[in-house]
Amino acid sequence: MTVGDIGRIMLVAAVVLACAGGIFLLLSRLGVVRLPGDISVRTGGVSIAFPIVTCILLSVALTIVLNIILSLRR
Repeated sequence: MTVGDIGRIMLVAAVVLACAGGIFLLLSRLGVVRLPGDISVRTGGVSIAFPIVTCILLSVALTIVLNIILSLRR
């Protein structure tokens, strides 16, 4: 792996992170803050959130994106 390859990987990762950030901003402006299935516990002055469904959806989306990228590199 050359320095050029590492640079390309870093650029792709930056673009993917920027797109993800844009999607999160768009969803928050549309009012989608929590998905059904996300667990939120509030007791007294403490609030704990377990975004289980959000993590599962992100995992599936990233798996699909990475599989597409890897299949295009072959």
